[in-house]
Amino acid sequence: MSSILLTRAGAAALLLFAVVPVASAEDSYKPAVKVKRILQTETTTSGDPIRYPDVTDPEVQTLIVEIPPGGETGWHEHPVPAYAYIMAGTIEVESETGAKKTFKAGDSFAEMVGHKHDGRVVGDETVRILMIVTGEKGKPFSVRTDPPR
Repeated sequence: MSSILLTRAGAAALLLFAVVPVASAEDSYKPAVKVKRILQTETTTSGDPIRYPDVTDPEVQTLIVEIPPGGETGWHEHPVPAYAYIMAGTIEVESETGAKKTFKAGDSFAEMVGHKHDGRVVGDETVRILMIVTGEKGKPFSVRTDPPR
């Protein structure tokens, strides 16, 4: 009989443990602080795994990129990781494979690294992108390329 009670008590303890939320970084703030996660990913938009650069002189940049209606970025690639949050507008990104993805205000993604791509504004609204780049001091985070053949 005592083994049955122990089993029930053990099961109850396990159930209690299972419903207790796992602590996250956001739990370290006071309750009045609101945190909205906009991106959590292990891959870039090309499907490659996220890789942190191994550089001699690391540098982080935060940028606002604006592309007017009818505009495009031009074909380019990023040699280092960059993360984007679309603040306004809609942009269609075409990769060197011909695949296209559309991102609108509120979307966030990890940029392709080492893959040619071009972004084109869709619609009549200027696209505003908040970009965070983890790169190397004195080196470009974006390099112009020829279009793919």
